[in-house]
Amino acid sequence: MPVGAKPICRRRDPFYTGAMRAFSKREVREFYRRLAETRPIPQTELEFASPFTLLIAVVLSAQATDAGVNKATPALFALADTPAKMVALGEERIVELIRTIGLFRTKAKNLIALSRILVEQHGGEVPRDRAALEALPGVGRKTANVVLNVAFGEPTIAVDTHIFRVANRTGLAPGKTPLAVETALEAVTPAEYKRYAHHWLILHGRYVCQARKPDCPNCVVADLCRYGAKTGPIELIAARASGGAPAALNEPKAKRASRVQRPVAKPRIGSPRSRSPRPA
Repeated sequence: MPVGAKPICRRRDPFYTGAMRAFSKREVREFYRRLAETRPIPQTELEFASPFTLLIAVVLSAQATDAGVNKATPALFALADTPAKMVALGEERIVELIRTIGLFRTKAKNLIALSRILVEQHGGEVPRDRAALEALPGVGRKTANVVLNVAFGEPTIAVDTHIFRVANRTGLAPGKTPLAVETALEAVTPAEYKRYAHHWLILHGRYVCQARKPDCPNCVVADLCRYGAKTGPIELIAARASGGAPAALNEPKAKRASRVQRPVAKPRIGSPRSRSPRPA
């Protein structure tokens, strides 16, 4: 190190995977098999009725929850469920309808702009083409992947914050950027699981492998996961993965408590039990 140079302090990354052992092909297949078993045909939680309303819902969901978007879109879609109607509705009216969603003014501008492009360049239809989708205002790679997957059945994987966390934390497909994770997932995911991989991973991250405290005892892939700071009893994690539970964990609490051997307390020096009897 040069004289006078300060050591570089690297911030600890909770999803750092440099020391993780890579998944084998058998482990990857088993990982997806278990997720598929919990949700055979997973669905997006965004509410929509057409490729266009799906596109609008996904654009609105940026930096917002699906639940929050679902509260605002029924009134919006009742008035504008096509690109032409969205343009006719106008920006200020859209702002009023989506005010409860974050970044509502910017999103309202994008809805008008992308709807106008759909009318003028695509005959009012949502294109089934990544480049055309990404050329729309407010539409990035993740949004394009969601639309291609959900609306058109393409085996794309949209990497959001949940998938990024799950892929890195478990060691399934580590990467420093969403694109790196997407590329890794595309490479390791078996063909028969690619159609719904996006949904399985998102739902697993949203409800089980949560950011602050993953629910490892109730995770069906806990024994395959490379995460080194699993939560909950190790016995229960192993039992959950194998489809059972240790006998001790199945016993009633009262029965388990009766089998616990508590240490016998030693008399303290100077206590009444340890004093010698006084002479009469």
